[in-house]
Amino acid sequence: MKIRFNEDKKIVDAIRSGLIKREGYCPCRIQKTEDNICMCREFREQIADPNFEGYCHCMLYYKEK
Repeated sequence: MKIRFNEDKKIVDAIRSGLIKREGYCPCRIQKTEDNICMCREFREQIADPNFEGYCHCMLYYKEK
């Protein structure tokens, strides 16, 4: 399993800036819950699936097979 940042530097910069402003909580989510701390629960569950390949919800990370 390989997880990498999005290749689009503008997206990475925007999301990382949002993470700083929101103290590590996903800027794509309204609620500040433990499930929404980056790397969010949704993506952790997706990457647990060996057949999943794709981006996390906010497009910061990409999981390759």
